[in-house]
Amino acid sequence: MQSGDSSSVANMDSMGVKLIDFFDVTPTSLWLEDYSELRALFDRWRAQGVSDLRRYLEDDTRRVAECSACIRVLKVNQHTLDLYSAKSYDELVSRLDHVLRDDMLEAHVDELVQMWEGGTTFESKSVNYALDGRRLDILLKGVILPGHEQRWDRVLVAVDDITELEDARRRTSLSEAYARGIFEYAPVSLWVEDFEAVKDLLDDLRERGITDLRTFTDVHPEFVERCMAEIEVVDVNQHTLDMFKADSKAVLLNRLSDVFRGEMRHHFREQLIDLWEGRLFHTREVVNYALDGEIVNIHLQFSVFPGHEKHWDLVLLALTDITARKKAEAYLEFLGKHDVLTKLKNRSFYVDELNRLQRKGPFPITVIMIDVNDLKTVNDQLGHAAGDELLRRAGEVLTKAADKPYHAARIGGDEFALLLPGADARTGEQILEQIEQLIELNNQFYTGTRLSFSMGSATCDGKERLEDAIRRADLAMYESKRAHYDASGTHRRP
Repeated sequence: MQSGDSSSVANMDSMGVKLIDFFDVTPTSLWLEDYSELRALFDRWRAQGVSDLRRYLEDDTRRVAECSACIRVLKVNQHTLDLYSAKSYDELVSRLDHVLRDDMLEAHVDELVQMWEGGTTFESKSVNYALDGRRLDILLKGVILPGHEQRWDRVLVAVDDITELEDARRRTSLSEAYARGIFEYAPVSLWVEDFEAVKDLLDDLRERGITDLRTFTDVHPEFVERCMAEIEVVDVNQHTLDMFKADSKAVLLNRLSDVFRGEMRHHFREQLIDLWEGRLFHTREVVNYALDGEIVNIHLQFSVFPGHEKHWDLVLLALTDITARKKAEAYLEFLGKHDVLTKLKNRSFYVDELNRLQRKGPFPITVIMIDVNDLKTVNDQLGHAAGDELLRRAGEVLTKAADKPYHAARIGGDEFALLLPGADARTGEQILEQIEQLIELNNQFYTGTRLSFSMGSATCDGKERLEDAIRRADLAMYESKRAHYDASGTHRRP
């Protein structure tokens, strides 16, 4: 090994320190190697016309092994023996095929290319194996020693064991991949958003002395729109694309105005008020829209990421599609207040509405009591299916006659009632005439059994109980029914 300055060596010798001692005691793996045969091999390949060494080696990986065979290990230090679990230099050198194997090929090619291109130093991350089988991640740095640049017969290689560092990196990478997998394939819609600009807007309001955000947004609804526009969507997962019928993240993010519209503005205002009052985690039910226009009922969970409470720059929203549940709830609510056969209100609603009207009006209130004529005869002679069809037709007629705020209800087998709040006796008579006209149209549309009603009406002005008016309407309806049966020559029901 040559020295660049003999006086420096002499001075070190005079202090009792020999230069070779540094090589032996350095706490880093050092290899002194001879690359002169590799240099000669490179010269032969150049003479044969090789210009792209990487491609040449990748075309036939046996050429990499040929390069490795040209390198001779002259000396290693004690730290190298310890690192590779070798008892001696001879053992290490004789078993280099156990050290340099498997997944070090690509890194070795990088080293060779660096030297091929004229570099006097080279560096790479690679993998070696200790003689006891341990896998070693290493950072390798090599330098052609000064004075040996022409022949490459003295190359110093330093090897740092970075196994722990690489293990930590791999664990981090696996953890990130695991977290990404959970995010991407979670069976719930996940949105990562940046609310920092929203926080700045709210902070600005506080600095201006605003203390009641609800009142402020009542006066300035445009502030809610501005806050919505300032939200930055960082990422969404696959379930989100499926839920909102989006082909890609780019498509969804470009059409957010189609997703968050209508009632969402009201819900977002309440969300802003939650944030204003310091609730960084909250839940609510909201309405969004899929890109095909369908309503999506959502259970929303909002949470500022831990560690980001100061700026709100990372926020997680978890959206669960509750559309099916909402439809089921709406249907159950419908069943609770409606008659399934006629689609009119049912007796339960009728009783509740009577009590409400008795308390709150508005008066006058006209009540029309109705009975379907000849239903029993139809059931007996043609069957209950024909009777049910007659009842459905009755429901069609009364639905058209009872626009809001009026209500039509089926209160018994063939008995119906119309409640007309705010309607006087004259209006009641007009509704009766309208029902007769609708019955005539219905009979023209349907063939077979004719639809016929017996009807009676009464008006309550608020000075009597509504029940009294109902009794009078019932009596009038029964008089109408008696007249119907007398005219038809059939017997009335008892």
